[in-house]
Amino acid sequence: MTPDPATLDRAVGAVVGSAVGDALGAPFEFGPEDAFSDRFPAAGGEMCGGGGWDPGEATDDTQMAVLVGESLLERGGLDPADVFRRFQRWAAAEPKDIGLQTEAVLTGGHPWDTAAARHFRDSRRAAGNGALMRAAPSAVYFARHGRTATLDAARRLSALTHGDPAAGEGTAVLHDLIRVALAGGDPLDAVPRALAAVRADQRERFAAVLAPDWHPDEATEFNGAVWPCLGSAVWALRTTASYEQAVRAAVDLGGDTDTVAAVTGALAGAVHGIGAVPERWTHVLHVPLPGFAGRVLRAPELTALARRLVSR
Repeated sequence: MTPDPATLDRAVGAVVGSAVGDALGAPFEFGPEDAFSDRFPAAGGEMCGGGGWDPGEATDDTQMAVLVGESLLERGGLDPADVFRRFQRWAAAEPKDIGLQTEAVLTGGHPWDTAAARHFRDSRRAAGNGALMRAAPSAVYFARHGRTATLDAARRLSALTHGDPAAGEGTAVLHDLIRVALAGGDPLDAVPRALAAVRADQRERFAAVLAPDWHPDEATEFNGAVWPCLGSAVWALRTTASYEQAVRAAVDLGGDTDTVAAVTGALAGAVHGIGAVPERWTHVLHVPLPGFAGRVLRAPELTALARRLVSR
């Protein structure tokens, strides 16, 4: 069944908006606060490239997101083993960027259903934002299946690479907020209910970063961790009035700019719709897929992917 035009607009906004945030933030990764606005105080030229990235080139954040989305469509639903195989094929092709934890899980030679758990057992470090960054396609796909299915899928997808339950809980919250936005609701109003679904042993930390008065400067971890990354994205949405303002605010936080902006872009795109994503950003956007026959997706292909995800 084809969804109504407004839902389609928001679904495309989430998927393309996440990719745009990723590509905008990539050249500023690990840089200082306000570097983006200091360089681009006015509109124009922001898809600048740099740091090894071409102008408009999306990173591993969007590459892995596309692999999730295509698996969901081709397998007719969530097939974790298939998603993991696609991730492994991509990782083996030596992408420009891949998280250390994700790389260790995907290249460790362990089965899909134990690899992340084994890594977490050995390292005790797996609460990164690497599952948040790829959430837009799966959030769009599962939204129509309802809240319970959405939360479950988010946790299962996160667990493929991140054994720490915190990563799964943060990814579940993000999926739920996007689900609400796709239906035309306000994800900020939905935060308390989303928190109520978080595991009791994780709820306090997420409640802190999702509080209305929280600011990213109060983060107790680098924003490459799941808590401040999610909190920063919600803060950017809460304190701005447009997609462009939200993503700009996210990149200006510095640190893990590509992922914070990708998560912000997914949320803000779901709220404001694809029409709010500047064309000057989407027209240069491109997503290489290492390990997949030289494929490169651009905005029209991402749009088609999003439309299929929300319609299946």
